[in-house]
Amino acid sequence: MTALDFTARARTSLRDSQLRRNIAKATSTIRAKTARVAGELPDWEALRDAGQAIKRQTMAELDRHLVALEASVTAAGGVVHWARDAAEARTIIVGLARQYQAGSVIKIKSMTTDEVELNPALSAAGITPYETDLADMIVQMAKEKPSHLLVPAIHKNRAEIRDLFLRELDPAAIPGGRLDADPSSLAKAARAHLRAKFLSTKVAISGANFAIAETGSVVIVESEGNGRMCLTLPDVLISIMGVEKVLPKWEHLEVFLQLLPRSATGERMNPYTSVWTGNRAAEARAGDGPQVFHLVLLDNGRSKILADEVTRDTLNCIRCSRCLNVCPVYERAGGHAYDSMYQGPIGAIVTPQLRGFEEAGSLPFASTLCGACQEACPVRIPIPNILTHLRAKVVAEKRQGLGALNGENLAMQAAKAMFDHPTLLAMALAAGRIGQAPLVRDGRVTHLPPPLSGWSLSRDFPALPPESFRDWWAKREPRS
Repeated sequence: MTALDFTARARTSLRDSQLRRNIAKATSTIRAKTARVAGELPDWEALRDAGQAIKRQTMAELDRHLVALEASVTAAGGVVHWARDAAEARTIIVGLARQYQAGSVIKIKSMTTDEVELNPALSAAGITPYETDLADMIVQMAKEKPSHLLVPAIHKNRAEIRDLFLRELDPAAIPGGRLDADPSSLAKAARAHLRAKFLSTKVAISGANFAIAETGSVVIVESEGNGRMCLTLPDVLISIMGVEKVLPKWEHLEVFLQLLPRSATGERMNPYTSVWTGNRAAEARAGDGPQVFHLVLLDNGRSKILADEVTRDTLNCIRCSRCLNVCPVYERAGGHAYDSMYQGPIGAIVTPQLRGFEEAGSLPFASTLCGACQEACPVRIPIPNILTHLRAKVVAEKRQGLGALNGENLAMQAAKAMFDHPTLLAMALAAGRIGQAPLVRDGRVTHLPPPLSGWSLSRDFPALPPESFRDWWAKREPRS
């Protein structure tokens, strides 16, 4: 079993009835909200078309836009770093934190930092990372992995979060040691816990939703306000983003600031939209806000995705999580079955391409190919097509690795020969009618002997009829 064997992990999740209830309730609620607010816009489909067109055009000229972004950020007083892979990104960010003598850092929008496994690297360097997004903070306290792109702690209910806070939070954040399970009480405790971190930590690390090539601006949208605190209070701000997050022009942001909140949280607009451009603004010169800004541009396999014409649309994703909320597989298996910071249908195509098939080759098969994800995606990513493309690559790589004489290949070669020659097919059917006799129950074959028994554990099929269609056709009386 590989580290990312989806089937084995899904079996574990399916046995957890509370987990399934938590996820089903949360996804159904978000699904209803996003459908309602998207339906309010008469030009919603036109916005989706525009979003898809902008992203596709950007990816077609990605190299040019990234060079323009670097120039704009540099002109605005920022420093740009290029990271070819996760290891290089970790080295750059840990080195910067050490350079500014950070004993701790506060973090916001941590999905990309999770991708490069930054927190363990910071901890190993003696630098304590503090997640400030409420859901990320919950996951960090529980020593778990995120289970949803947008709501990383979707697998926990309020009672479970209350119990976690009672165990892990500083008692000063919970006056009297009593804490209710209602959202306002939990948020108040989290706020009290984080306030001291915001006021005392000098280095912040952020992700990014978008970056604008023509201005050098970086954009974060969020709902809690913790991002605004991270982006304005520390002296040093280090942002890391995948290279696909760039947009060529400021005007393009208009499209995505309509698509993203409606698709992600079911809001008409995000409560907090933060935009920063280098550190030469009047506020920075006056000592207000970060005095130093670093931007890390991460490849980590994205160039390889871009080079494949079929998978290229993967990079159009704006991380709204809408595909997760409509996916029947995700709703039942949960996010931890993917063992990745990217879950659901988009995770099933992103993770194998970032980590390779040897580690994540089971994920392209974690789908029914029902197409609900593509129907919901605000930028119309053809996820089912990419899944089938990746499945073919997984099978081809497996066949090459196992050689030509493995059991699966031999069985497929035999089937091909049988269907290519009618005489062989007729002989196989005749043998099958005889051989199936002890296995038939009520007209169906419900189990097969080893080594075929694994195939029939979860499926059965009609017994072969006493006479085939070809035999019946040959014996019938010709019409005059």
